[in-house]
Amino acid sequence: MLPGAAGVFAAAPGYPTKPVRLVVGFPPGGAADILGRIAAQRLTASLGEQVVVDNRGGAGGLVATEITARAIPDGYTLLFTSIPHVINPHLYRKVSYDAIRDFDAVIQFVAVPLMLASNTSFPAKSVKELVALAKTRPGQINYASAGAGSSSHLAMELFKSMAGVDLAHIPYKGTGPLMTDLIAGQVSVTIASAVPLIPQVKAGKLRGLAVTGARRSGAMPELPAIGETVPGYEVTNWFGILVPKGTPRTVIVRVNAELNHALKAADLRSLLHAQGADAVGGTPEAFAAIIRQDFAKWAKVVKQSGARAD
Repeated sequence: MLPGAAGVFAAAPGYPTKPVRLVVGFPPGGAADILGRIAAQRLTASLGEQVVVDNRGGAGGLVATEITARAIPDGYTLLFTSIPHVINPHLYRKVSYDAIRDFDAVIQFVAVPLMLASNTSFPAKSVKELVALAKTRPGQINYASAGAGSSSHLAMELFKSMAGVDLAHIPYKGTGPLMTDLIAGQVSVTIASAVPLIPQVKAGKLRGLAVTGARRSGAMPELPAIGETVPGYEVTNWFGILVPKGTPRTVIVRVNAELNHALKAADLRSLLHAQGADAVGGTPEAFAAIIRQDFAKWAKVVKQSGARAD
């Protein structure tokens, strides 16, 4: 946000009166881009102005977040973000924004559990079997992540800690490359975004073992939650919209109301389920509380893992 901008801008009558930019911190084709475009399409239809997706990949979402933090808080720059928003400040030594104070929450759009998956030749076919096998072969089973410090990496580090197992970490540059090697049997297991994994599991190229949410996902009800075997384990990758601090409350209320209405539609909920996502919605305050809670949670996990991104 620009210095001194808070409280200066008021929403123009009939907001929006021009196109709105939805900044997405990841390249086209990934979960954030897919889900962000779905949100943008629904907002375009209901707001009556084009909501344009602006992909600003780099540093695990850090670049897009910095762009949004510096934007004029007039309602025409929205940030479609996810759990890296609360992880990055603990990974990077120099972050030019405050993840809590420099943004206002608008709405949690969806919740997307990560998936624990293996190649089809891996002998363990459940979480229980994986834990048992890992305890007989400490440090010998490898796992792939989407990169050091990614939610994929930290979710597995949390699993290792809570399950009392030792797995060898092999970081990749994104979920796409790790899936290629996982399918080929070069690595054994992963915890990664369910959105790109689901098609591979349905095609029989990978084996889904569990989801990381607190309970089974409506998008994948056949898969158990890791917490059913490792009590208390839970990682949910939320996706939602933030705006620069000081954005008019009328804008926040309008965007929140439009997306809450959209998320009630059966066709949208079905579309989201197909992407491995569960519709959420709710108030700005509820989303803000989740962000604060996860900021504290991931600070501890990052510290324990020793992960650094710079």
